[in-house]
Amino acid sequence: MTDAATPTTSRIDEIAERFWEDLLALQPTTATLYGDERYADRLEDPSAEGRERMMALAQRAAAESAAVPEDGLSVEDRITRDMLGVIGSLITEEQQNHYYEIGSVDQINGPQTLLAQVSQFQPADTPERLEKWLDRLRAYGPYIDANIEILEDGKRSGRTAARIVAERTIRQLESLLATPIDEAVIPSLSRVASEADRERVRDVVRDVIYPADRRYLEALSDGYLERTRDQPGLVSAPDGDALYRFAIRRWTTLDLDPKDVHEVGLAELASIDDERRAIARAAGFGDDVDGYRASLASDPANQASTKEELVARANEDIVRGFEAAPRVFGRLPQAPCEVKPVEEFKEKDAPFAYYFPPTPDGSRGGTYYVNTYDLPSRTFSKLAATTYHEAVPGHHFQIALEVEHPTLNTFRRLGARMTGPAFVEGWGLYSERLADELGLYRNEPERLGMLDAQAWRASRLIVDSGMHGLGWSRQQSIDWLLKTGLSNTDAVIETDRYIAWPGQALSYMTGMREIRRLRRELEARDGARFDLKRFHDELIGHGSLPLVTLARELPRWVQPAD
Repeated sequence: MTDAATPTTSRIDEIAERFWEDLLALQPTTATLYGDERYADRLEDPSAEGRERMMALAQRAAAESAAVPEDGLSVEDRITRDMLGVIGSLITEEQQNHYYEIGSVDQINGPQTLLAQVSQFQPADTPERLEKWLDRLRAYGPYIDANIEILEDGKRSGRTAARIVAERTIRQLESLLATPIDEAVIPSLSRVASEADRERVRDVVRDVIYPADRRYLEALSDGYLERTRDQPGLVSAPDGDALYRFAIRRWTTLDLDPKDVHEVGLAELASIDDERRAIARAAGFGDDVDGYRASLASDPANQASTKEELVARANEDIVRGFEAAPRVFGRLPQAPCEVKPVEEFKEKDAPFAYYFPPTPDGSRGGTYYVNTYDLPSRTFSKLAATTYHEAVPGHHFQIALEVEHPTLNTFRRLGARMTGPAFVEGWGLYSERLADELGLYRNEPERLGMLDAQAWRASRLIVDSGMHGLGWSRQQSIDWLLKTGLSNTDAVIETDRYIAWPGQALSYMTGMREIRRLRRELEARDGARFDLKRFHDELIGHGSLPLVTLARELPRWVQPAD
């Protein structure tokens, strides 16, 4: 890769390393996710004081990096400098416009889900580790109380969550609290050495976790729910247009007009529809794509009969992806990719699939979670593209190579996704098309599944901008996604996800469009000398990037084959 030997002692690297170290102290569960156990006894501080510390840290790093002249910087230093500036700007704006008041209630990654997620990654198998885990569990009370204060702030300002998000969160809390302590999620998932240790975890769950969750449930149910927004989009919140434009920048790093986003989505969908009709015609259904899809949905051969069978099929697709990858990649990740089912306690609210990165020390590989809830809707023809997006060659390749990079500073290897979600998700969506180039889809039904997935991401541009920018209702979004080809279960779950995470849904198609645009330009520039391996290695060989940085730098890195 270009400029791979950037010295780790550069001024920009020093700023980035110090920023990352200080960030981990403020975001201790992020440290745990990457295998760093220094802060395993504490949780984040969502209070006003904690938010001020985070903003001050981001502003300091941005100012220090901006003070370093750009002239003469290496490629990687230019990228790092850009990223620190983007982070400083976004975190400052989030605090100043009080966006956190709306985002604090979340049925997918809200405060009530944190410990269950962390318990899967935090070892508690020695006396010292167990004590740290117990201390972290005890910190949950103050953590929830600080989140309750954010609810109060939102009630005063009018920046509350949409009602459906609060209702889903309430139902999730009610389900957690209705579970007997002996069957509770956190003790069951805790990575302890003995049943006696697990019993100590249960004691803290009973004495601290359940009471805190009850307080949070009461705060949501008794005074907050009635103040939530009936209309799901940010357009219904105070300063909603400005908040949504911030959300778009937060997830894409681009300044985009919601109306333009909407029109792009409509154009992309029209093109994908042409491809889908061609498959339906070849299958004897004429232009009736819905009829062809319905026939696939009812085909027993296209369905897993057990959760284990669905997980096994995903594993098979990962093996196929790894086998084909050397044809278009010069570098492959060392970390393996494990498939796991989504935990039962949250499967009803979770998306079809998602990915967790490996640890830098190699102690844990990447993890690809497949949602096995409502098995009839999780067809094999839909699973393939999802696996190539989330796992191989999608997120697992890009993120694992980032984590394993031999010369990038720690912030760039582990924290760069703070500025590059559109790059990360764009790569995932691009990988679905790349799998088609590689011939990984077994049959035309799987290709239709890929096109349905592409149409779904185009529709995300339409429904996200529709709800948050143009005032669409929740049902309008559900109806549109059903028309796109999603099952009713997924259309409802996805719509409620877009409501909870304004702008996030734009990352996928926005990022893929930029990657494909750059590839077309370089293919035109280099003609027969264009090297696809070199393109991919350079594209994902510098970690996650802001899209504006990618557009500036990639043409310099990708040179014609000799």
